[in-house]
Order: sequence, then structure tokens, then C-alpha cells
Amino acid sequence: MPTRKQEKVVSLKEITVACQECSLNEICLPVGIDKNDMEQLDAIIDRKRPLARGDHLFKVGDRFRALYAVRSGSLKTFATSEDGQEQVMGFQLPGELVGLDAIAHNNHPLTARALETTSVCEIPFDQLEALSTQLPDLQRQMLRVMSQEIHDDEQSMLALGQRSAEERLAAFLISLSNRYRRRGFSSTQFNLTMSRGDIGNYLGLALETVSRLFTRFQNEGLLKVERRHIELLDRDRLCQFSSANCDADNPVSRT
Repeated sequence: MPTRKQEKVVSLKEITVACQECSLNEICLPVGIDKNDMEQLDAIIDRKRPLARGDHLFKVGDRFRALYAVRSGSLKTFATSEDGQEQVMGFQLPGELVGLDAIAHNNHPLTARALETTSVCEIPFDQLEALSTQLPDLQRQMLRVMSQEIHDDEQSMLALGQRSAEERLAAFLISLSNRYRRRGFSSTQFNLTMSRGDIGNYLGLALETVSRLFTRFQNEGLLKVERRHIELLDRDRLCQFSSANCDADNPVSRT
């Protein structure tokens, strides 16, 4: 019986590794920064102890102090209504920055919670802001990251507003596939660390609809699901079905 290809993961033992030696440095904030400048950036970064599943990185209303780069694991960001209902706004994977939306008003408008054991790099914003005035490459990268954030939000709104339930789920899976591939992971086999309920919440679909669609996609030979592990058996058909952008360097959305 053939063995499943082992997925590449970021070890929690590597959380003290400097930026220039990090496997994510080409997709995180240091991208395009030379060695000397990277050393200055690395000097201000605090590598926190890993968050356990369910731990909060920050909560709504917390004072904004830093940006966070996901080193390993994953997070979800969400808002909470007055009656305590959650609205999932996104999922963050290794190499992605969290907290950019708090810059404008100096406090966090969303809550970020770990979906699994997750390590992050904390980047104090006042020090980052001061450093970016000295390092033009860092400043340009900050603007690129912010622009990508705006673009992704626009694409996400377009996807949710104009697609059927089937297209929404297919686009979501292709978006995850793109993001994993860009980070050097498998684009066809990965774990869904978020629950079906969270996926439905994010996509604006009922839990029953999400479960039914996974079963349908599996019956049609598009994918294989084993608990939270998913294998995309026909990624090209999923791309066509969802009308998603299948270029890993230009994903449809950050989901």
C-alpha cells in the first residue's frame, strides 16, 4: 500500500531562528531586504512562546502594540456580536502578518485565536515604524503587504457576493492550496485546522451545506477527506469549477 507523501511543516523547535535563516523569509516581512537590513529587523523581533489551541493572540479592543507574523500553526480572526455570535473574518497561515487592521485606530477591531499550537513573531510597531524610515526596502515591503491586504479583502467580498455555495467552497479550497504551495508546502494535501462550522461562517453557508458539499465533491472525485486531512484529487477541475485564480503567487484571497 503506497504511503502518503509527508507534508512539510515548520518545527516549533525553530522559533528562535533568525529571520535570515527562517524558511518563511521570502514570503514574510523580510522579503527583498538585504542581509544587513534584515539583521536590524531581526533585532526588534520577539519570538513568543507558542500559543496552545484556543489561546488568544489578542482580543477586540486590545491596545495595538505590534504586528505578528505567523511562524507555524494557524489562527482565525473574528468579530463578536452583542449577543455573543462570532463572525469569522479570516484564517492566517505561516508567513502571514496579523494585526494590520489595528494601525488606524490604535486598537484591535478583531480577535485572533489559535486553531492549533501556533508560534508567532511579535514585531513592535513603534520600532518597526522607526526602522522603516531608515530602510527604504522595508518601507516598500510594508506598503506591498498593506496593498495585498486591501486587494485580498476586495477579492473575498467579490467571491462571497457573486458565487454559488459550490463555487464558494471550491474557491476557498483553491485559495488554501495556493497559499500552502507558495509557502513550500503541498498544494494538494493539507489539514483543515478550522472547523466545518468556521468554514461555513466565513463563507456565509450553513454547516449542513458545507458538510453536504464536501460529500458531493468527494463523490465526484474532486477530493478525498479523512477527518481534517484533505487531498485534492483533481485540482484543475476545482479551479475550473470555482473560477478561482489558480496561480499560487496571486491567490484569490487570504481567506
